[in-house]
Amino acid sequence: MLSQKKLEYFRDLLNEKLGELLHEANKTMTGMTAQEETYADPTDRAALESDRNFTLRIRDRERKLIVKIKEALERIDTGTYGICDLCGEQISEARLKARPVTTHCIDCKKRQEIEEKVKGL
Repeated sequence: MLSQKKLEYFRDLLNEKLGELLHEANKTMTGMTAQEETYADPTDRAALESDRNFTLRIRDRERKLIVKIKEALERIDTGTYGICDLCGEQISEARLKARPVTTHCIDCKKRQEIEEKVKGL
């Protein structure tokens, strides 16, 4: 079981990352709604649309990460943070530092990835 000090460390880490992601999302939204540029050249317009699509794909991935961060913060509040969903064992601190939103210990995650590869073939 993680100590209260470690839980606060992970809470701070998750809240910091959440703040960064929300800030970037807000910047993107503001930037895209504020632009009213018109381009006579179709190549310039295509480049702008391509850049916007790329940015939106990144923000969509970040949106999914925001959901995972909020779920991890909820697990800290309920006392289940750092416990593997599959086997019920403690997730190593090193794994939590590498991926603070994880819900699986490294052994269960490896097993899950192997099963996914086998099913995908």
